[in-house]
Amino acid sequence: HVWWDRMGQMDTICKRFNHKIGIVGAPLSKGQKKEGVRKGPDAIRNAKLLEKLQVGDYSNLKFVEVLGDEPFKSARWPRTVGAANQKLSQAVARVKRDDRLCVTLGGDHSLAIGSISGHAMFHSDLCVVWVDAHADINTPDTSTTGNMHGQPLSFLINELRDKVENVPGFSWLAPCLSAKDIVYIGLRDVDPEEKKIIKKLGIKFFSMTEVKQLGIQKVMEMTSDYLFSRIQKPIHLSFDIDAFDPSLAPATGTPVEGGLTYEEGICIACEIHKTGLLSAMDIVELNPELGKTEEEVTLTVNTGLAVIKTSLGINNKE
Repeated sequence: HVWWDRMGQMDTICKRFNHKIGIVGAPLSKGQKKEGVRKGPDAIRNAKLLEKLQVGDYSNLKFVEVLGDEPFKSARWPRTVGAANQKLSQAVARVKRDDRLCVTLGGDHSLAIGSISGHAMFHSDLCVVWVDAHADINTPDTSTTGNMHGQPLSFLINELRDKVENVPGFSWLAPCLSAKDIVYIGLRDVDPEEKKIIKKLGIKFFSMTEVKQLGIQKVMEMTSDYLFSRIQKPIHLSFDIDAFDPSLAPATGTPVEGGLTYEEGICIACEIHKTGLLSAMDIVELNPELGKTEEEVTLTVNTGLAVIKTSLGINNKE
């Protein structure tokens, strides 16, 4: 656990960010077909998250369905998803203006369009650590499902600007991320067209195969070297609960076997906390309606809660 200390700038970096916390609930569900994901924010809140943290609670955003929201190419509910993300973007920017670390509770992963673009309004130099079983970099042209939770990165990356032009509901959005400022961890279910995009753009990734071969500690060290060897940047951690093995997070919409162990997921959160650079994070795709039993829901919530608390430097025994 010394991968950051050797850079000798821990103290100055920790002072750079004030770790007051702001929590935003984003019950966005139209990026996919399983409505229960909108209950994710309250499931985490009901686990007494706020009692354990000194936080500013910016409450749950209210999202409305846009009537007559026809698909654009393969993208379903684009106007509804676009309007929700615009609202979230403004909320995250407000939390950052208040000098707080922003925690966005999802909701499906299409919300990353709003959370990252809102974060970028305040920190245009941010980098993203995307922890997920899926790459979420399809475009409205390449998506086979039409689900926008599989497309958020294509809306955010400068190099894909021409792939998302004219999508209704997104005229407010300007791409804010460079492909070189992203690292994926945990990939194991990536579409063929997504693989082509990742290869073409040269996006850094660690699939689950590499996590197992290298060990999570080495993966985090390489992530650090890749993102911060030249300059320290604010981190946006976007953590999909399905990055974990389904045995740890069964209550989610698109589980994939062979995921992160509890220790691996917590190690990612711990090492990111230790950088002192975490500026905003999302926890997404927790769907309380998809647990077969109450125990499965509780297990999934507790796994997500542990990621949040560890990322914020809070002992999970508290």
